[in-house]
Amino acid sequence: TVFRLYSNPFPFLFSFTAARVLTCYCEGHCPGNVQNGTCETRPGGSCFVSVEAVLDEETKQLVPEYSHGCMSPEQGGGLLQCKVGTVSPQLHGKSIVCCDNEDLCNQDLQPPYSPRTTTTPEPPLANPNSMHLFVLTISVSLCVAGLIVVLGAIYCMYRRREKRKPAYLMNSLYNTTNGHMPIADLVEQTSGSGSGLPLLVQRTIAKQIQMVHSVGKGRYGEVWLAKWRDEKVAVKIFFTTEEASWFRETEIYQTVLMRNENILGFIAADIKGTGSWTQMLLITDYHELGSLHDYLQKRVLNPHMLKTLALSLASGVAHLHTEIFGTPGKPSIAHRDIKSKNILVKRNGQCAIADFGLAVKYTSESDEIQIAPNSRVGTRRYMAPEVLSETLDLKVFEGFKMADMYSVGLVFWEMARRCITTVRGAKNTTTCEDYALPYQDVVPSDPSFEDMYAVVCVKGVRPPIPQRWQDEDILVVLSKIMQECWHPSPAVRLTALRVKKTLVKLETDCTIKIV
Repeated sequence: TVFRLYSNPFPFLFSFTAARVLTCYCEGHCPGNVQNGTCETRPGGSCFVSVEAVLDEETKQLVPEYSHGCMSPEQGGGLLQCKVGTVSPQLHGKSIVCCDNEDLCNQDLQPPYSPRTTTTPEPPLANPNSMHLFVLTISVSLCVAGLIVVLGAIYCMYRRREKRKPAYLMNSLYNTTNGHMPIADLVEQTSGSGSGLPLLVQRTIAKQIQMVHSVGKGRYGEVWLAKWRDEKVAVKIFFTTEEASWFRETEIYQTVLMRNENILGFIAADIKGTGSWTQMLLITDYHELGSLHDYLQKRVLNPHMLKTLALSLASGVAHLHTEIFGTPGKPSIAHRDIKSKNILVKRNGQCAIADFGLAVKYTSESDEIQIAPNSRVGTRRYMAPEVLSETLDLKVFEGFKMADMYSVGLVFWEMARRCITTVRGAKNTTTCEDYALPYQDVVPSDPSFEDMYAVVCVKGVRPPIPQRWQDEDILVVLSKIMQECWHPSPAVRLTALRVKKTLVKLETDCTIKIV
């Protein structure tokens, strides 16, 4: 006899029955996979009904799935398992009910159904927009990284080339097997900023200079003809008392974008010496025709030569006075000592402005006027009225430029005197005045401030305009220009750029109105 334990309202009461065989309704768990059939339990078994939440592949929703069948006696009749499944179905997602009171007792049973609350969430479907954004982000990042790498490589190549350049130029200086590189080519091999050769190359050239002979002497020092290899160069040797002029002129020549065909070409600067003596050298292009002062004493000019000289002088001054904006840029520069002795004549008949020992630089961005600490004050004969009267405002840079234009007008007068014109009534006869310095007939050869002030400021004297100048177009235009340039009021004077444009138009229209 087999005794089974059943749950009842009186837990400590036991009932004893004989184990029997039950016939149960089966579906889903039938022997031999029979559909809608029956099964028989072994003695002590029970019938069960279970329900479980499963995922519908089509609707993607949880739906109940029922199973009927027989519980074997080895599982304790299933009563304990049924009790746990009924109490906590949400923990397992499955509910089960058992019975053993009669055959087919499980056919109409309905176990409680509660879908699982702890189901594993489905992985979210990828958003197409987010996928595109992700791909775009990766692409942009790769492009930026590639661009940075390329720019870095270009910068490294540029730096490597810049570092090799001085060595390359040095090798060119010492290359005697296949000849040497001309100075003009050496200058072209620089960075292109127009500020001259590298300092190491300058010092090397200065050490290789061979002096030939002296070509002139002035209050600042002495100029020599010299040779570097087979090229002629000019070497200006400054007196030891003119150290400030050497520093200032070297600084001006090495200003960015300073190089211009109408400014004396700078090659190198160096200081030589021992404990007992010192030489400050400035090496420039050599122009065998010498200064404009010497040139005009030896030669007469035809109208074309006069126009070439005047236009090139105006072009050089315009380049100095013009501030160039950008990177690199160039400050505005006022010469402060323009005179015929500081202007050289090139073989092509153009002028080259020299001697920048008194020059002043100005940059509009910083609004700073850089005046060199120099005891030299310029040449009194060419000083503007406001300089002689000491009314020039040193804080306004335009005043320095207008003082330059006064001096330019006097140099034009020196040029014009040496230009030939045809004598009226004599077609084959030409004439011109002898060379003369401005105010030569009214002041001593070395005038003092008082002499020049009395003539220029007090008496208002200006160089005379000969009547014959009205017979030649270039002289007519140039006489109007110079009179505008030496006007007592700086504001009335023409700018260098205006003078340059007027002379450029002279070839096509000689009836130009000076404005």
